[in-house]
Amino acid sequence: MAARIIDGKALAARMRSAMAEEVKQLAGQAVRPGLAVVLVGDDSASQIYVRNKTKALAEAGFACFDHHLAAETREEELLGLVRELNADRSVDGILVQLPLPKHLDSKRVLLTIDPAKDVDGFHPENLGRLLIGEPRFIACTPFGIMKLIEEAGTTVRGANAVVVGRSNIVGKPVSVLLTSADATVTVCHSKTRDLPAVIATADILVAAIGRAEMIRGEWIKAGATVIDVGTNRLPSGKLVGDVEFAAAVERAAAITPVPGGVGPMTITMLLANTLESARRRSSSNS
Repeated sequence: MAARIIDGKALAARMRSAMAEEVKQLAGQAVRPGLAVVLVGDDSASQIYVRNKTKALAEAGFACFDHHLAAETREEELLGLVRELNADRSVDGILVQLPLPKHLDSKRVLLTIDPAKDVDGFHPENLGRLLIGEPRFIACTPFGIMKLIEEAGTTVRGANAVVVGRSNIVGKPVSVLLTSADATVTVCHSKTRDLPAVIATADILVAAIGRAEMIRGEWIKAGATVIDVGTNRLPSGKLVGDVEFAAAVERAAAITPVPGGVGPMTITMLLANTLESARRRSSSNS
């Protein structure tokens, strides 16, 4: 029996609709959630990402403060803008779109963002708070992954979870979230021995390695929940994930598609974090 498709677009739409209603309620308290989006240069992929984010913000009633800077912008100029946004009370969240031009130090820029406005959840302070179980903001893709697992109706407590990939943006944070939810977690990477055998133990598989269809369908445990974070474009132009979907769908109980799975949820959780920041501002005003 083919797996249930976990529809990230549908879940995202429901969540954004609920957030739009809350935004209307906050308006009665003279609070409008606001996200500042900083784009440096003319990277085409980054422009598409920013356009999708600003569209989602507008549809949910959020304020969006766009700052598009020239590719040759000096680092001190960019840091100055971030500091201004830190001090602006109408800005609940700050997103600096990566990658930045090579002459700019991404780490220094991200460290300059006020952790209380780091709605991407990338600041070391926010990653540290996640690790000790006191999160302020959860990185958007891992946050979305947990919502998708919940949407699938998968029981996390006691499950064997395998995360393929150990990045600070996805692999490490989602392994912490799964551990906090009482799963037994194995994190795999390029040095893992006998990757197929490890994947075969997974009740929950999160694939975030960034290689097209690297994880073969035959490796998947029957009845597993598969969350495919990968977005890889083949020479034909087709988008595929890190998992061989056609074969995996015949073995898994539930699986995310690419596109239409994790991607819509990443943007949705960015909105959720910005809304949470606005709630805190509303509470501090009352």
